[in-house]
Amino acid sequence: MAAGCCGTKKQKLNNSQSLLSSESSDGHSSTTSMTSNGPNGTVALPEMCFYCFDVLYSQLFNLEPPKTPTFNNDAYPLFVTWKIGKDKRLRGCIGTFNALNLQMGLREYAITSAFKDSRFNPVTRDEFTKLSVSVSILRHFEDAADYLDWEVGVHGIRIEFINEKGNKRTATFLPEVAPEQGWDQIQTIDALLRKGGYKATITSEVRKAIKLTRYQSEIISVTYQDYVNYWNGRRC
Repeated sequence: MAAGCCGTKKQKLNNSQSLLSSESSDGHSSTTSMTSNGPNGTVALPEMCFYCFDVLYSQLFNLEPPKTPTFNNDAYPLFVTWKIGKDKRLRGCIGTFNALNLQMGLREYAITSAFKDSRFNPVTRDEFTKLSVSVSILRHFEDAADYLDWEVGVHGIRIEFINEKGNKRTATFLPEVAPEQGWDQIQTIDALLRKGGYKATITSEVRKAIKLTRYQSEIISVTYQDYVNYWNGRRC
């Protein structure tokens, strides 16, 4: 199931009523360690980002899909994040907690995050040369003891909670979101509750009732210029 990963822009949370607009995640499955093809047992590789650029280029310009890539095709939960401009503003970020084969999953979510993130208009041809892309491979899922049983900058978190209407909701932030925003644990939890649609006052009781899953991610990022250099190198 698709999930949004982060807020629309950097902002400080001065109180628990601050709002962030984005999608809540609605699916989750853990994954086991699988074959890696990078150094030190890593999975995420720059070629995965180059492939996302290939996929998006083919889609934008109505070309044949790119050739099947040669990187690892094991199954992992994953996210694809597009950013734009020198300041790398968020342009789209969607992924899944269901383990997908990497080649198919990255092809699907390169397109989904570029065109179907409800916070943004679809990416256009004119924007292509201004983009950068990040691929996040999610690993090491663990049930946390409580809502504070995780570390800022190390873990991504996924929460399940009951909203003020009595409905079960979920939401997630990737590991890089809290440090990028300058949030501590409480600010991150409150932002994630708002992201998931919780509109009432956030109390300590609300936080304590959260079921939290922590995870780690391997993230790899490339810019459009990296992509151009990659293809120029292949032609030599």
